[in-house]
Amino acid sequence: MKLGYLFPGQGTVRVGMGGWLRRRPVARDRLDLVDALLDRPISPLCARGPLDRLVATEHAQVAVTACNLAALAVLAEEGHAPAVVAGHSVGELSALHAAGVLALADTVRLVETRARLMAAVGERGGMRAVMGLPVERVEELAEAAGAPGEPVVVALENAPGHVVVSGSPYALDRLTALATDASKVVPLQVGNAFHSPLMAPALPGWAAAVRAAAMREPRVPVVPNVTGEPTTDVATLREALIGQLTGRVLWTRTVAAVDAFASGVEVGDSKVLTGLSRRAEARCLSMSDPATLRRLAKAVAA
Repeated sequence: MKLGYLFPGQGTVRVGMGGWLRRRPVARDRLDLVDALLDRPISPLCARGPLDRLVATEHAQVAVTACNLAALAVLAEEGHAPAVVAGHSVGELSALHAAGVLALADTVRLVETRARLMAAVGERGGMRAVMGLPVERVEELAEAAGAPGEPVVVALENAPGHVVVSGSPYALDRLTALATDASKVVPLQVGNAFHSPLMAPALPGWAAAVRAAAMREPRVPVVPNVTGEPTTDVATLREALIGQLTGRVLWTRTVAAVDAFASGVEVGDSKVLTGLSRRAEARCLSMSDPATLRRLAKAVAA
């Protein structure tokens, strides 16, 4: 049975995250190692909050990555290995580590850098999920709602009927008023307009950090967010990682690429990607489900 590892992003953080992982020695060791690599340990904030600090960009990206890496260690201990990997937004860095492209310390360092640079942009915008509309219709709404100095774009193609827009608060309000044919428009609890032109101030520092990082040829294909196509080319992976800071996350296409030749496993402490995969009629199990490891063991044995 071939497995496709899917790593969640920062929208999955919550107080108490990683609790089940700390009951596994190998995962606890990995969480402790990540804490040791950070300027400030993230585990206490994951365990006890407060939520407003945990969801802040500079903490959320590190928190979800720590859980992703701990869950990856559990799968390795169980004898599993991926045939293909992908990660949602900041989760792409976890995927690159799982594929052998980035060493653990470099992964943690890049995530910490990404979070710091994005947080330093300041609160310039937000994000909203537009439910029940195809991406083409949401693109029309974004074009109609945008204005000079007040952009709004499609940021995440998460699943059929689940599109996230990102941009200026004023443009987001106009888009919400125009989207009378949507089943609902939901504001997301994020600190800024990620995957939009408003992240451009962070791009030079991020590009410099990514280009300076040591990257090795991947052991398995990686599906970058901005292409949705599997690749083993290091130069492509490097440029895709830079581009996704302001570029669109093509998650629907990414899930389809993984599902074409592997069964998905959401590697972390989240069920969000599992839900999105099911909306796209793709196979996926969440490691947050206690039954998942037993199911994987049975499937491999069969």
